[in-house]
Amino acid sequence: MIRVVVVDDQELMRVGFRMVLGAQADIDVVGEAGDGAQAVRMAAELRPDVVLMDVRMPVLDGVEATKQIVAAGTARVLVMTTFDLDEYVYAALQGGASGFLLKDTQPDYLVSALRSVAAGDAVMSPSVTRRLLDRFVGSGGSEMRDPAELDVLTDREREVLVLIAKGMSNVEIAETLFLSEATVKTHVGRILSKLDLRDRVQAVVLAYETGLARPGIG
Repeated sequence: MIRVVVVDDQELMRVGFRMVLGAQADIDVVGEAGDGAQAVRMAAELRPDVVLMDVRMPVLDGVEATKQIVAAGTARVLVMTTFDLDEYVYAALQGGASGFLLKDTQPDYLVSALRSVAAGDAVMSPSVTRRLLDRFVGSGGSEMRDPAELDVLTDREREVLVLIAKGMSNVEIAETLFLSEATVKTHVGRILSKLDLRDRVQAVVLAYETGLARPGIG
């Protein structure tokens, strides 16, 4: 079972998420929180697999709550947002979130995303991710990092990282580079290991911050 804590300051939203997730045989909503501070306490107490985290909440916002939960290692965090909260989402990604969804996400995609995050993957919506990173990394919303950090990568691994930054899946990368999906998975694993990154979200952020991927290109 995938154990989930739902965090949102609107009770109606929590009820809706509980209904969608509770209908799945492999997902158990073990708790609900109405603010970030409560979410941090609940994650420490219940040790869920995934916390579905709202961003703008009283007492403690979702960004700070995400940082605390990830730092404590109590759960993986999937952030929920709306288009007008891009800056909060970027901060949440830097704080260790395993990805983000829009609040109008279709139920089937929400369920699929939770399963992916619980399995250790990162969930990224290519169009929203590109817009977010183009806006905040490209406009100086984040400090640039030394491109020399990527010197540990082979030429092929750099190619793969560029495509990851474009929001491509392993299957799409395989098709683009004429490789097998298994080979791409190997490259992705080596990239994350060499750069000491947790998941694809961090890989995307690093690709932009080092200038390997540039806003508006591709």
